[in-house]
Amino acid sequence: MTGFGTAAVHGDDGLVPGGAVAPPIVQSATFSAESDERFTEIATEPRGSAFYTRYGNPNHAQVAAVVAELEGAETGLVTASGMGAISTVALALLSAGDHVVVQRSTYGGTTSLATGLLPRFGVTCTQVDQTDAGAFERALRPETRLVLVETPSNPLLELTDLAAVVASAHAAGSLVVVDNTFATPVNQRPLSLGADLVWHSGTKFLGGHSDVSAGVVVGPAGLVERVWQTAIVTGSTLGPVDAWLLLRGIRTLPLRVERHNANALALARALEGHPAVARVRYPGLPSHPQHPLARRQMTGFGGVLGVELTAGRAGAAALLAGLKLAKRAASLGSVSTLVVHPRSMWAGIVDAAQLAAAGIGDGLVRVSTGIEDTADLVDDFLAALDRAPA
Repeated sequence: MTGFGTAAVHGDDGLVPGGAVAPPIVQSATFSAESDERFTEIATEPRGSAFYTRYGNPNHAQVAAVVAELEGAETGLVTASGMGAISTVALALLSAGDHVVVQRSTYGGTTSLATGLLPRFGVTCTQVDQTDAGAFERALRPETRLVLVETPSNPLLELTDLAAVVASAHAAGSLVVVDNTFATPVNQRPLSLGADLVWHSGTKFLGGHSDVSAGVVVGPAGLVERVWQTAIVTGSTLGPVDAWLLLRGIRTLPLRVERHNANALALARALEGHPAVARVRYPGLPSHPQHPLARRQMTGFGGVLGVELTAGRAGAAALLAGLKLAKRAASLGSVSTLVVHPRSMWAGIVDAAQLAAAGIGDGLVRVSTGIEDTADLVDDFLAALDRAPA
């Protein structure tokens, strides 16, 4: 593989028509064929990009090629959102009677899928503590088909030992699917540690500008084709303009992630020990209980941290109200710093018992650092904390 910067810019070389430096937007729902033979060919080609946009589009192919190159995957496909990606994976690879293992600490939509939606179709689910690799092994059953992993996790920044989980899952005949949204391929490449599929909410760091909703799945061609066969039925189709925006965002991903990493580490160090802060959750801090694992399986520690306020919800509210640069908004991975109170955000999709079991407390604030100047960002947070109750 070439370097990440080169891959982000040149991963779709050969797929851009006409010598255009910036790929054109192919805003067509359908494509014509010059003969019956050619029509049959394009209509039956897996993940083709010249038949019908629900099946594929040149802009889809370009994005998928670049993300696959960054992740070290054979191929990929795109969907209309991150949840579209993981839902399509689940529907493609699971049947009634199957079993799934999923972390307790994970994105609320993934929890809702695994514990709420899938059981309606006869798929059972076991939730485990992701910090205990043995818990995954103990949860495996003969009917376990998928192990769903997110590392670092949303919003507690806990880690999963990918190599250990992959080894036990594969020994039991299960596939491992990893959400690499938080880390990005710049910081972590799960396929190199044995994972079977990687998915992203492209809305986050890959797009990077809070202007597109998208999902991506990458992995070996055989598995990706199974997911694609389901995608054309469920119709979680990414529009050509959104695919183009996602690709444009990915071009600068390595540069942005470098700044995200630096800002998050600087902010974590500055906030740790402040009297209004009970705990900072960030894998790059030596105080993180899994810091050695982070150093082993990650090359950078990401742009997201969790800040637990000493005064609980009152402290969280004061911090959010006192910030000048950060925006109070859902999502993450933007050029702007985004802050959110996870317990409030997920109250509508995950019940109170699940939130408590996942360790998401009233005083937790999730911070997704943007690409602002580091000193300005640190000063903004410290000023807001100085006005917060301790």
